[in-house]
Amino acid sequence: MIQAKRIPYGVSDFMDIIQRNQYYVDKTMYLPMLEDEADALFFIRPRRFGKSLFISMMQAYYDIGMRDRFQELFGNLWIGSHPTEYQGQFQILYLDFSKIGGDITELKENFNTYCNDCIDNFIEKYQEYYPERVVEKVLKAETAARKLNLIGIASEKEKSPLYLIVDEYDNFTNVVLNEHGEKVYRALTHASGFYREIFKVFKGMFSRIFMTGVSPVTLDDLTSGFNIGWHISTKPSFNQMLGFSTEDVREMIEYYKTSGKIQADYDTDTIIGNIKPWYDNYCFSADALLTQSKVFNCDMVLYYIRNYMENGKSPAQMIDPNTKTDYNKMKKLLQLDKLDGNRKGVLYKIAEEGEIVSTLATSFPASALTDPNIFISLLFYYGMLTIKGTRGDKMIFCIPNNNVRKQYYEYLLEQYEEKSPLNTSKLTDYYYDMAYDGKWREGLLFMADAYAKVSSVRDSIEGERNLQGFFMAYLNLNNYYYTAPELELNHGYCDFFLLPDLTHYETKHSYIIELKMLPKKVFNAVADNGKMTKAEEQWEKAVEQINRYATAPRVEVLRQGTQLHKIILQFEGWELKRMEEIE
Repeated sequence: MIQAKRIPYGVSDFMDIIQRNQYYVDKTMYLPMLEDEADALFFIRPRRFGKSLFISMMQAYYDIGMRDRFQELFGNLWIGSHPTEYQGQFQILYLDFSKIGGDITELKENFNTYCNDCIDNFIEKYQEYYPERVVEKVLKAETAARKLNLIGIASEKEKSPLYLIVDEYDNFTNVVLNEHGEKVYRALTHASGFYREIFKVFKGMFSRIFMTGVSPVTLDDLTSGFNIGWHISTKPSFNQMLGFSTEDVREMIEYYKTSGKIQADYDTDTIIGNIKPWYDNYCFSADALLTQSKVFNCDMVLYYIRNYMENGKSPAQMIDPNTKTDYNKMKKLLQLDKLDGNRKGVLYKIAEEGEIVSTLATSFPASALTDPNIFISLLFYYGMLTIKGTRGDKMIFCIPNNNVRKQYYEYLLEQYEEKSPLNTSKLTDYYYDMAYDGKWREGLLFMADAYAKVSSVRDSIEGERNLQGFFMAYLNLNNYYYTAPELELNHGYCDFFLLPDLTHYETKHSYIIELKMLPKKVFNAVADNGKMTKAEEQWEKAVEQINRYATAPRVEVLRQGTQLHKIILQFEGWELKRMEEIE
């Protein structure tokens, strides 16, 4: 029996994957498509979408030193039967700018040292293509720019085409922008800044260039507005180039079922159904919405399947703990602690409503990041938003999945915790009671009391959205349920549906929760019909709403045999006045 391929979790070296019999999702069919584009290409994707692995594959394919190993490395892949004329034709200079760090005072020196080392390795690797004196000059040159100029002149004379591949091109500049401000950042990327100077050299000497990053900010500043033909990130033909399609995931699960690593009688659609809400739903091109399946975060899928193979069930934590560093990086990039009110408002709106409408900016300088509309584009590039649809000439962006949704809720939590810390340990105990014993009153009262403590007059004026945001943030701490806000049921939207997570817990109870609020000044005022107060009228409508939601056909499926509770909470300003379960 042939040994099953290993899951390449955390592996970004293509040759390592092929040589050590690891599972590779074939992306080689995109190589000829890239060759048909401009000679210099720029491609953005969020973290953990397989950028480094794709680049590693490109190096193995185009490197002249690897030409004779084509069949060994690519024979079983799509490109193995469809090689292009550029296979094994280039000397490859590979740079990974995530490796450059250190104190701001040392940044120029560290950058030059790193580039020098990479260029020295390059000339030593390809020395057979250059006269000995050129190799010596390159090795003795003190600056990266000087080394590159020497190589550029010699390669043109020797007719040796060069390919530049840059990974994480914007990594250290984004850190500089966040931690040291725009003034220091501009010194690097404008005028005679060392980062800008090296890019001038790049553009003139390489036959082809391929760069990846997480945002177009730095490139725009480096090039004073780049040729839009460079930027292929939102082209529909490349929508699934990184990440996994649904078809990719299905094929992987079926492979491991056939090889005996996943039980043959396990239902593939059920496994995919467990994964989708957490890792799927990315779309990077509006033109791909109707023609292609959505894209999964590939690292998350590998994390899940590895755990599933080891334990025969979903991992206890659906979010990979190893991604914590990535989230912390992203939070820094978003400058959460320094956000102006408008940008904070953007985060609140997305967290509370799940979507937002805006134009997508394909390029923008760092100076534009204070613009709330630009900020929405930045969230898209970081993977915090995805394309849901279009509205005229604008995009409808939404939160892609539970994984990202939890990050938004964490942002809300941080804001609330700053005002008045909540005993979350006690709250999670209440959630256990809700899930297993159907005891909901104590937990919801606890949350309502906490809301009153953190609220202000301004909060109460903002109304139900503020209230929903608070409950949403703290309900996110509940591991027994998927918290579905604004779920459409019977032509309406319930505030919260706590969907039981039966994959991980034997939850016995589920909940539809409806939140209602009236300002203090109108709570006891007479309703328009003159027969009841505004509060009584609102309550009556809420009862009708929640009963209608509960009879929706979807509810029977979603509650999965658990006992359904219909709970209404009514607030006067920030104070809870009435809470009942509706029979």
